[in-house]
Amino acid sequence: MRRQIIVVALALLFVGAVAVSADEAVLIDFSLLKADIIADSLHPERLTQNRATMMDFSGVAGASYTQEQKDQMKVSLAIPNWEVILASSSRTNLNQALCLTAEVPVVQGAKTYGGQTVFGVRIHFPTESYNSWARVVPPFEIPAFEPQATIDDKGNITPAAAGTDPAKTSLTRFEGTTDSATGIITALGVVKNVGVIKSIGVDVKGLNFPHGLSVILIDADGNEKVVFMGYLNFDGWRTLTWNNPQYISDVRNRELRIFPLYPKSIPYVKFGGFILTRDAASEGGDFVAYFKDVKILFDKAVPSTAADINDEAVWGIVAQKENDRKIAESRRFGAQQVLRFLERQKQESKQDFTAAPATGTTK
Repeated sequence: MRRQIIVVALALLFVGAVAVSADEAVLIDFSLLKADIIADSLHPERLTQNRATMMDFSGVAGASYTQEQKDQMKVSLAIPNWEVILASSSRTNLNQALCLTAEVPVVQGAKTYGGQTVFGVRIHFPTESYNSWARVVPPFEIPAFEPQATIDDKGNITPAAAGTDPAKTSLTRFEGTTDSATGIITALGVVKNVGVIKSIGVDVKGLNFPHGLSVILIDADGNEKVVFMGYLNFDGWRTLTWNNPQYISDVRNRELRIFPLYPKSIPYVKFGGFILTRDAASEGGDFVAYFKDVKILFDKAVPSTAADINDEAVWGIVAQKENDRKIAESRRFGAQQVLRFLERQKQESKQDFTAAPATGTTK
């Protein structure tokens, strides 16, 4: 019995020692979110959606919607689709209208990220002297279990057939890809098997504004965690880094935990957006910043092992929970998209009055 206890203790210490070697992942790389499909109906030269992150919420829409309205429920994480939500005390029509996101190309030959696309955000804070904030969030909550799929030029999604190509089905779609040489994951908003986060880094271009930047992370239970990264009072690109003050490197001082497995999903983190804060003593009005990516260093929650049984294929519990979330998201976002579409149809496109025809001549 004593020998068994020693063996178990050594095994736990080995697991802890492995965890000290933190994994690295790019939680979201905005250069991968450039719009590359589906032209704007009013501006055909302008593409509106990102192929890799397309989502179709029309599949759970009611029968009362027309096909044209259901088409509006297709959306992606393309940068112009992201939303800027001002604090309620700052949300005047003018302030909100001047808050938007945009794809920003970095000039060729630039020292940092030359030729790539970055995430640009403009926020119009109130000019009055009181505290304010703005949340920059994706158009929908990034799904954690969306299967790999093929997306055509019209945004139609065809899930990858199970078992046909293991390389396409081993990761869910928003987990992105893993570099075979470095082992670093480059995700589209979701990283799985995350235990303790050691560090977070944000590559951001500041323009000497004294505003604060925080990152929003969402865990597997749907809880938001807001991490303050620092202030943007610098010029040029910089990696703002947050180091977890609670991180314990020595495994002997750690509280050893055993995580329940299926049907509990492996712990993960989602990118929930940014929060930008303006102090009352700082200058208000227009504020601009640019973001390239968000990176994390983390310990694995459970060791990577080969499963001898595909639990999800048998029980489907996790898929059902994810489908329930998708239905709730479609009711919120899908209906909102239809209302925006109908409002756009009612909107007057003329910029000036039609000139009245001449009725006669003056002598």
